[in-house]
Amino acid sequence: MLLCQGKRGCPFSAWGAEALSRGLCESRPGNSRWRRGRERTTSSVPGEEARGMTVMGVSKFERFFRAAASLDVDKNDLKRYGDFVDAKLYDLLVVGQASAKANGRDTVEPWDLPITKGLQESIHRFRQLDEEVELKPILEQLAAHPPLDRTPTQETEERYPEIIGGLSVALAETFKILYPDVKNPQTSHWEGVTAVFDRLL
Repeated sequence: MLLCQGKRGCPFSAWGAEALSRGLCESRPGNSRWRRGRERTTSSVPGEEARGMTVMGVSKFERFFRAAASLDVDKNDLKRYGDFVDAKLYDLLVVGQASAKANGRDTVEPWDLPITKGLQESIHRFRQLDEEVELKPILEQLAAHPPLDRTPTQETEERYPEIIGGLSVALAETFKILYPDVKNPQTSHWEGVTAVFDRLL
């Protein structure tokens, strides 16, 4: 669920103020929430609903990993994947806000994000796969994290889908590097691959 914070708008959205003015979200003392169409009630556990979401549906997830690395994944792997890309994107934003702060800015620009050469190449390969990642679920997942001290600009947010795509390609290809004979990754394989990313990103 994408939470809003008064006049400053959503904590991960540069266009939160505009959303307020257009009536897409509402601000009430002690009860601010995102609204799209009918009002949605908040979860009893903060962030529970957002963390249960993923940036890809099952069929797209399965197709993507087959195309990227000839891997057979299923809906049981989807939560691991969703948790991975959500955590890594947030890590990039945390480093990005440190860069923005060091440069005396209140906003996180695209160039603040620590996109390495390898990740940039993975983003390029993602584009070649002709797949799409929607922005809305990404923002909803990010809203479950502690708010950043610096607000990402709209231009930065618009890069999230491609960054998620690049992370997804890098993830799939790392499975093949570490476990070249594996077709259907198991828990131990996921743990091994994510441990590598935790040390590099």
